[in-house]
Amino acid sequence: MNSLKLKTFAAEAGADLVGIASVERFEELPQEKQPRVIYPETRSVIIIGRRITRGTFRGVEEGTNFYNYSAFGQHWLADRFLALTTFQVAEFLEDNGWEAVPLPNLPPEVPPMGVRVKPGLPPPNVMLDFEDAAIRAGLGEIGYCGFFLTREFGPRQRFQMILTDAKLKPNPIPKGNICPGPEKCQIFCPLGAIKGEKKITIWRKSMVVAEINYHICSECKNGATANPYHPAGEPDRLAAVCGRSCLDNLEKSGRVKTFMLPFRLRQPWVVERTVDLFKL
Repeated sequence: MNSLKLKTFAAEAGADLVGIASVERFEELPQEKQPRVIYPETRSVIIIGRRITRGTFRGVEEGTNFYNYSAFGQHWLADRFLALTTFQVAEFLEDNGWEAVPLPNLPPEVPPMGVRVKPGLPPPNVMLDFEDAAIRAGLGEIGYCGFFLTREFGPRQRFQMILTDAKLKPNPIPKGNICPGPEKCQIFCPLGAIKGEKKITIWRKSMVVAEINYHICSECKNGATANPYHPAGEPDRLAAVCGRSCLDNLEKSGRVKTFMLPFRLRQPWVVERTVDLFKL
């Protein structure tokens, strides 16, 4: 299978991002996070991404329409638009003689929900870490505030995955960082959820990320929502004031694609942790 041919088809099917990693890039992970545990013949891991349009955040940014993000930024985007693109790419692989295992992006924090079917296997269900995989597939990095960032869209994309026995040319790991670091990002949380920082390395990509108290995030009234798939998963903070501030800062600093007008044209509204009032 030719990697360029695959990426061309994926783009025609609606993919905005396509990353490929050889399965060898995952060998350092524990068994319960290994793609080959789900499909032992895996040779390549494909990450399919579709953008969240910038306008999808507008209703939350203005504080006037929260459902629009829920539909086009969460449920419809992941479960309909992105799922269809991922399935079409899986069909393309199988039409060309290669098996393809499409996987939805479920929270990696979800605990096992079954018993081992035989010795030597982890209990089901095995949940892979899609952001970890997207780094190994050369699509970007995890920024200081914990959002996955790409050069094309900053934090505004969703991912799904395909495991295949086709041997595909992997993406290179990009050099440099997209995130400007803690100096800017530490001020994005109005509730004080950032409690420290740590350095992480994923497949030779080193990043400094914040240590975040997600219990505080779960109480945030600034656009954060509970994880839409499982209560064990981290809250969805992309549309929260921290996520929207991250997007605005990346655009204004020229680190990601820019638009005719800046994203943030007015002072953002903020709900304090203990006071349920808007501050303009």
